[in-house]
Amino acid sequence: MSKESRLAPDETELIRKAKRGDRKAFGALVERYQRRVTGVALSVVHNPDDALELAQETFVRAYENLGSFESRSSFSTWLYRIAANLAIDFRRREGRHSFVRGEEAENEIDRLPSPIGDSFAEFSRTELNRRLRAALDELTSEHRAVILLREVEGLGYDEISEILQCPRGTVMSRLHYARNRLRAILKATEQN
Repeated sequence: MSKESRLAPDETELIRKAKRGDRKAFGALVERYQRRVTGVALSVVHNPDDALELAQETFVRAYENLGSFESRSSFSTWLYRIAANLAIDFRRREGRHSFVRGEEAENEIDRLPSPIGDSFAEFSRTELNRRLRAALDELTSEHRAVILLREVEGLGYDEISEILQCPRGTVMSRLHYARNRLRAILKATEQN
């Protein structure tokens, strides 16, 4: 079974049209993959604004290089690989550790619901999300990327392996380590 036959018929047609310069077809592909491409970038840079910029750059690069897409891998994997490479390059340029700027931190605090007047369930869910984001911040970018690609984006080991350009066993090992580390971090914060 060829890779092209694994693509949805409409996706194959969109790619074919986009390769011929049809911007509407490429726009449909952007719409289809925008959220996931942003998620891949976010898993590496861990800053929503930077991830959105990187997603835009990913689609610009994909459009410029669409002629080089040969269906050896799925279109989504090719696109995610571009996003991952751009995000990794960005991290190298910007420094290894991301930080929350003062204004961004204030905005995050403002978005937290007040327990007064909100349901307890909503407050608990928000608190868990806050703790989970803080725990993810403590992981290395490699471990954070693999856990977000697997657990949030729902990608398989082989696709993550191709995106991150590391062996399948490394993906599994990083995922195992990341899950255990998250468990330990969350348990420690729960006890405090």
